[in-house]
Amino acid sequence: MFGKLYLIPTTLGETEPLEVMPLSVKKVIEQIDYYIVENEKSARRFIKKISPKKSQPALQLMSLDKYAEELETRKYLDVCKEGINVGLLSEAGVPAIADPGASIVKLAHENNIKVVPLVGPSSILMAMMSSGFNGQNFAFNGYLPIDKTDRKKAIKDLERLSNDKNQSQIFIETPYRNDKMFADLKTTLSPTTNLCIAADITLPSEYIKTLAVKDWKQQQPDLHKKPAIFIIHK
Repeated sequence: MFGKLYLIPTTLGETEPLEVMPLSVKKVIEQIDYYIVENEKSARRFIKKISPKKSQPALQLMSLDKYAEELETRKYLDVCKEGINVGLLSEAGVPAIADPGASIVKLAHENNIKVVPLVGPSSILMAMMSSGFNGQNFAFNGYLPIDKTDRKKAIKDLERLSNDKNQSQIFIETPYRNDKMFADLKTTLSPTTNLCIAADITLPSEYIKTLAVKDWKQQQPDLHKKPAIFIIHK
């Protein structure tokens, strides 16, 4: 019998793991020694935090960072064919959502390996839950273009799409560019379009607020270098 691929969420910041995820995550981690991770150092730190007694030398960590070769990563699930369970560990939040782990999940399905998702914090869904927008119809758009002209065009396109489909449009930005994104949103969107900003979700500094763009013009939240989710609804 093949081993399983467990999709293991991590915290969204320096919070106690069991404050934001169920005990089942701890139990699974205590049973698994093989992990596919983005960053070995942070993965070991998280595992030690949620399961202090787990043997660190026994851990077998396989890297899924930007330098990992596809031919190499396609072998990561070979141990499952020997009956060994593997954990796919996200760098923050849930695996395979705005996360390179999706390629490993696809590989598991191709090889008839059972995929088991575990419950944990997703900043995208938690932001959507908190926005007050249409939870029946929403889309995640990842990162918008870096070029200022292209980014403003993308913002207007998402605003138009939201209006045409009554669909909430979710996107993210590299944390150190949040302030530029916020400035562009205020100058590009219609004054009556609603904008939700959710930053540092689940942390003591958590900030979640929804206002019309005309009301955001008087606001300047501290978003610099903070993981943030932006949602617009026209």
